[in-house]
Amino acid sequence: MRAWLSKFIQRKRRRFCASLVRTYREISSASVDELWQKLVNLADVSWHPLLKSTNVPYGLVPKPGLIYKAVTRLSPIPIHIFVERVNPRELLSIRVLAIPGVEERVSYKIESTVCGTYLSYSVTLRGWLSPLIWLFSRPYADRVAKALIEAVEKGTLPTVPAKRKSLNDSCFDF
Repeated sequence: MRAWLSKFIQRKRRRFCASLVRTYREISSASVDELWQKLVNLADVSWHPLLKSTNVPYGLVPKPGLIYKAVTRLSPIPIHIFVERVNPRELLSIRVLAIPGVEERVSYKIESTVCGTYLSYSVTLRGWLSPLIWLFSRPYADRVAKALIEAVEKGTLPTVPAKRKSLNDSCFDF
């Protein structure tokens, strides 16, 4: 009888905890170094669909233990971002500390292959508010990896001359 009662009391003490994990993967023609430089420039988040600005000075290299503030496009309330792990040209893992009841971990992983450079963007939400937060942040999370790839490729594409050659011109017109 006591064993049953103690199990019943322990079950009542448990809290509801949901966990959401999503991973997005994109391929790019840019090099690993170009992707990494855009990613670790924490002062420039113009490519990010959710973040508006940060308080990080230009040139600061992210290291584990760095805590900085960022402002989202959804609200003017600043959030705290904590850098957890950094493996140069390979992995950047951060934790977003926005509101109590939600723990968000974000990791960017860069891999070089024969086909191109892969960027993996993983989001893990934990806490009892995570389903509600996921409803609001999912449309933005879907676009983060693609927006980073587009920003890097737009910056590295060679400029096209304003005057285009017509098809009637010969190749010996120099």
